[in-house]
Amino acid sequence: MAHEVTLIRGDGTGPELAEAARRCIDATGVEINWDVQEAGVDIMAERGTPIPDETIASVRRTKCALKAPITTPVGTGFRSINVYLRQELGLFACIRPCKQYPGVRTFFSDTPIDIVIVRENTEDLYAGVEFESGQPDTQKLIDFINSLPSDKKIKTSGRETGVSIKPISVSGTERIVRCAFDYARENRRRKVTAVHKANIMKYSDGLFLATATRVAKEYPDIEFEERIVDNMCMQLVQKPELYDVLVLPNLYGDIISDLGAGLVGGLGVAPGANLGPNGAVFEATHGSAPKYKGQNKVNPTAVILSGMLMLKHLGEIDAAQRLERAVADVIVEGKHVTYDLKPHRDDPTAVGTREMADAICRKLK
Repeated sequence: MAHEVTLIRGDGTGPELAEAARRCIDATGVEINWDVQEAGVDIMAERGTPIPDETIASVRRTKCALKAPITTPVGTGFRSINVYLRQELGLFACIRPCKQYPGVRTFFSDTPIDIVIVRENTEDLYAGVEFESGQPDTQKLIDFINSLPSDKKIKTSGRETGVSIKPISVSGTERIVRCAFDYARENRRRKVTAVHKANIMKYSDGLFLATATRVAKEYPDIEFEERIVDNMCMQLVQKPELYDVLVLPNLYGDIISDLGAGLVGGLGVAPGANLGPNGAVFEATHGSAPKYKGQNKVNPTAVILSGMLMLKHLGEIDAAQRLERAVADVIVEGKHVTYDLKPHRDDPTAVGTREMADAICRKLK
């Protein structure tokens, strides 16, 4: 029976990467009915919305989507579509494996790295509870905070101050920590590390740490530890082999995902999965790289490996393993890979997005 999957083409280099990933997934032999939908700056210019209603409706119907990268304007413009999708669809968990594949240039060639980041998706500073400087509501909020019987005051006015609220709840933390431990147990992982800044933010990150410590007692077969986020960054650079599954609030999870990707060769090889009780969206960790749009240049590995995670989610374990093996074989051979996977980035033998996907498809067939 065919699987129903929404394919969101994205913008920038997104459509090229979506097509490459679709061809590789189809080459596994798994039958998928793709419902192709649009989102991003291109459809915004055409329709006046970066994510049409039919795109959301499609994901609600299929409960599974592979999403190519979408541009998020910096400082202005529409809010992140990635964040919107996660919150609108209740995708509370972001799973980002950071796995080193032989043949990928890294600074840790002698240290096998295989870390999985489990990031909470709906709370923390990415919840979107923000107040813009110069707006009346911002001054009202500041006045309210300053009126409370506390020595914690905002000493600048709403005319020049923007405010973001950082909500972290017991229920949200319990959910993401259990997700991390369940992932560790199902995938025969040995340890979960909770990452926080509870020494400074005692009532938000402190709650996250206390809740994680309590939930960890339900999983006596999995080792548990905690790390302060800044120390965690140093630890990952100095001795990444000591870590296995990391569970983090939203903002830290985003930042350390990029650090983890850097450890294993860059965002071009970093896939991701967003999971919730009623659906899943799979996407690369990297962005849309609009300056390379239409140039057939960017590395498709991260989106293809996101498709591999999707196949696992759909229960197509053998196909997922074959797809990952095909990607790994093409990378280690080093012949039909994009410029960033060559020993030197100006190597004239580098191939394009389509040609690398072709090579992976040949391995599968």
